[in-house]
Amino acid sequence: MKSIVRMGGAGKQSRAAAVAAEAELNALDSRVELIQALIPLGLEAVQELLQQEVMALAGERYRHGSGQPGYARWGQQPGSVYLADQKVGVNVPRVRDVRRDQEVPLTTYQSLRQPRRAEEAALRKILKGLSCRSYEACVEPVAETFGLTASSLSRRFKRASARKLAELQERDLSGYDWVGLFLDGKTFGDDAMVIALGVTLSGEKVVLGFVQTATENEPVCTSFLRGLVERGLKYDQGLLVVLDGAKGLRKAVNKVFGKQAAVQRCHWHKRENVLGYLPTGLKPVFKRKLSAAYERPDYAKAKAALKRIRAELAEVNASAVASLDEGLEETLTLHRLGLFKELGRSFKTTNCIENVNALIGQRTDKVDCWRNADQKHRWLATTLLDIEPRLRKVSGFEALPRLRAALEAQAKGTVEKVA
Repeated sequence: MKSIVRMGGAGKQSRAAAVAAEAELNALDSRVELIQALIPLGLEAVQELLQQEVMALAGERYRHGSGQPGYARWGQQPGSVYLADQKVGVNVPRVRDVRRDQEVPLTTYQSLRQPRRAEEAALRKILKGLSCRSYEACVEPVAETFGLTASSLSRRFKRASARKLAELQERDLSGYDWVGLFLDGKTFGDDAMVIALGVTLSGEKVVLGFVQTATENEPVCTSFLRGLVERGLKYDQGLLVVLDGAKGLRKAVNKVFGKQAAVQRCHWHKRENVLGYLPTGLKPVFKRKLSAAYERPDYAKAKAALKRIRAELAEVNASAVASLDEGLEETLTLHRLGLFKELGRSFKTTNCIENVNALIGQRTDKVDCWRNADQKHRWLATTLLDIEPRLRKVSGFEALPRLRAALEAQAKGTVEKVA
């Protein structure tokens, strides 16, 4: 890459400063390649590198004369860079060449605007899929190639991911208009991480946080949900809470949100739980029947179909009947609110958060030696914040104001329950 430092100005001191700045930027070039190869250092590190280059050219903010002669900071503008195979948005600081009255292109930014060459892309993909042991074996030679030590690289990862963890844990939730909440667990080694995904009235999905627990038990989940409320999660206008039926989570939701929460149990988990009690030959038949029953948008018709299935199951397996009965009414919450047709695709299952879990798995499932809880938390927070900007609005978001009205009516006890 060509350096953008210009050797302007007279005198040995100016020339020496320019040479030093050029050497620093050359070092930045190598770090840029390393960051692009070793995601998820990601945006945090990119912003650091951009600021370092700006400082090398224009000096520290509010300190005149600390940079190269003729260069000045010039605000910032939105831009985009490639991290691994993904194009992501960044805020790009700007530098102006005052003497020539033109903007100075930042080498760091230019180098990240295009995907790397094929061999570098292959390296990135390999690194993204490494386990801890493979990572340690590979990072040292890669770090040495770029003139860094493995220990300094590890420290950089740790600092960047620690900032991401703090950002997620301390995020103010009071500025959002919440209408939905998904709760689900993700396995990390011997532990489970219960993850919360919020849905705003306009349909955006926002990662709220997570908590580590051996199981989805009630005390831990209650404390977690109360923490979200303390950070500003509002539910006074009602909240549709979608979960898989874990008893600990359900009790925690009731304790924290009370009547303001309408619980929608996941259809997929309910169906699979029932099928688990049936012989292999009968599973396809009842799978079709249960799916068809739940897809009826009318509450009365859907419940009548489920009652007929219950009668058939009674002839086969009493445990399957008990499984269907458990929490059955909560699997029909959207039907009862009259919004299954509009919002069923997004809220009838925990798929919204299961998809997030799948993306997490792509980045973490090959890790076979988590060192401690701090490492798990830092990696998970970094991954969640990396995923969040790519989450799409929920399907049928136009109907969310109607959901809000129905939730408020239910909380006041004015929603009629269809028999």
